Amino acid sequence: MSALLAIEDLHVAYGRVEAVRGVTLSLAPGEIVTVIGPNGAGKTTLLAAAMGLLPSRGRLEYEGADLRRLDVEGRVERGMGLVPEKRELFADLSVSDNLILGAYHRRRDRAGVRASFDDVCGRFPRLAERRTQLAGTLSGGERQMLALGRALMAKPRLLMLDEPSLGLAPLIVREIFRIIASLRELGVSILLVEQNARAALETADVGYVLETGEIAHAGPAADLMDDPKVVATYLGGAG
Repeated sequence: MSALLAIEDLHVAYGRVEAVRGVTLSLAPGEIVTVIGPNGAGKTTLLAAAMGLLPSRGRLEYEGADLRRLDVEGRVERGMGLVPEKRELFADLSVSDNLILGAYHRRRDRAGVRASFDDVCGRFPRLAERRTQLAGTLSGGERQMLALGRALMAKPRLLMLDEPSLGLAPLIVREIFRIIASLRELGVSILLVEQNARAALETADVGYVLETGEIAHAGPAADLMDDPKVVATYLGGAG
């Protein structure tokens, strides 16, 4: 199966400091791929480079096309989406308005946007209940659901998620990961950056461990959960 996203020998630097060094990974259609690792390993930088938010060196291809020819908006139009760690919602706008803004590049397709809006509300009943509420008044879990829902409004084929469980209660974390796994039904592939290594590996098909900007381990997620080094470093004592 050909890769939906192919990254090869990727380098990303902040001035003279190289945050990502020679990273190679791929994601096939329908796959959930996770990148785990410690703080400062370069995980967020990797996603930002893939989305075109940071300059990089190396090969970046999406559906076989060179991503370097596309700016961020072009990547969104081709079916790429990013849910950033800070969610970046419009706090002073309603839940409904935040969702509709997610479909900005589809604004001429009113029927399609309405269908997506109804689908997101069906997938996230809490958002439907709070559709007139200001985004800034939502709980942490609800804000994460809104960020996911807004990204889905763009009808992505590849969704990149940066720390979706950060700061959430365990019960909400389980719900968020259930939702992430269910996105396969929509034909959405997932590139998941996550510090909750156990939950990420339990959800993903393939896992990569990023340490100090380089891939330290890679393989089927189930195999990484049995790898003594991964267990000792990232899964030890986790429930």
